[in-house]
Amino acid sequence: MDAPVNPPDVDHDEDWILLTDPDVSGRELERVIRALRSSRLSAGPLVEDFEAEFAAHHGRAYGVATASGTIGMWLALRALGIGPGDEVVACSYGWHQTAHAILLAGATPNFAEIDYWSGCISPSAAADRIGPKTKAIIGNNCNGHPAAWKALRQLAESRGVALLEDSTEAIGSRYLGKPVGSFGDLSVFDFSQPGALCCGEGGMVLTDDPHLATELRYLRAHRLSDRTSVSIGSRVPLQGGMSDLTAALGLAQLERIDEILARRKQVEAFYRDEMQSFEGIKPPYLGPDVDEVHWMLYVVHLGARFSASSRAQIVDDLEADLIEAAPFSALMHQQFAYQALGEAYNCKRGCLKNTERIGDRSLALPFYGQLGADEVKFLVKTLKDACTNVGAGAAIYL
Repeated sequence: MDAPVNPPDVDHDEDWILLTDPDVSGRELERVIRALRSSRLSAGPLVEDFEAEFAAHHGRAYGVATASGTIGMWLALRALGIGPGDEVVACSYGWHQTAHAILLAGATPNFAEIDYWSGCISPSAAADRIGPKTKAIIGNNCNGHPAAWKALRQLAESRGVALLEDSTEAIGSRYLGKPVGSFGDLSVFDFSQPGALCCGEGGMVLTDDPHLATELRYLRAHRLSDRTSVSIGSRVPLQGGMSDLTAALGLAQLERIDEILARRKQVEAFYRDEMQSFEGIKPPYLGPDVDEVHWMLYVVHLGARFSASSRAQIVDDLEADLIEAAPFSALMHQQFAYQALGEAYNCKRGCLKNTERIGDRSLALPFYGQLGADEVKFLVKTLKDACTNVGAGAAIYL
């Protein structure tokens, strides 16, 4: 087992319990140094190696590395021919950066309600949002919990739309015996913090369709071989690829992913033990057909007596004790960029009651493999005191 390497000069890391802290060992350092000494930092062989190994790890035929999950989702939408005039069903809750790609592609998001327990898009609610302009559904593996992919696949096929899988929060989780990333026509990952596999930035799109893989690579960036192509410039690509330095880090993280996830499971166990001190606590939810969940962050749902403003006060109280916490998600349908779409697309407060009920009271706590039992004990006690002060002893719910 490789020991994590702690950066020597990071502001207040020694005193704070940070929200996230990447699990980096000597193996990552060796890989990156080797890449730095090579002759190619861009469009080199390490990117292709990372693509192949990441795809194989998930049982997919093709991997296309990107500069971010947002760009990965944009490429996925474009590869499917989705753009202005088209609609994409998505949810407002969770890792919003990837779903922003709908607007970036010129399409219109149509927000569906989430399942109250998992936080993932509800298949029945998604069905209600599909119309004549709908070209795709984006399902989210919320904070690591797999969506109901069996029902979503049946829905997509019955209505003739593409199924995109947003797996940015869920590497390592399994559903029906398969890892997340296995279920979409195109599946998107992001490798920025606070993900378990962290490269600083970067993303990956997985697919089994050779034509989609070719289109993804064309749209991602011009290759050196394209300079003499007669078709160059027929469509304008991004400069949206991944560097060999990022790929080197990703390869090392992928080699250690089982170890990284095991460390995080141990921290989850620390939380589970300490959270029993809360009255009315509920165990983490595990939905039907879900084999294993690897949480991206440790998220608690504050009780009904709490509000978004009281959650903000709890965050401030934790900060006073040098504990970093944050709201889990900034709901997309309440952001200015989307509100102009109006009630017809559920872009108005009150349209998505489950989403708002969970979104207003979900609180993300520090979660990474380097946390010790004593640190978790301290932060849970501090959280309990803050909740008591703000909510007059009201329970919180996982």
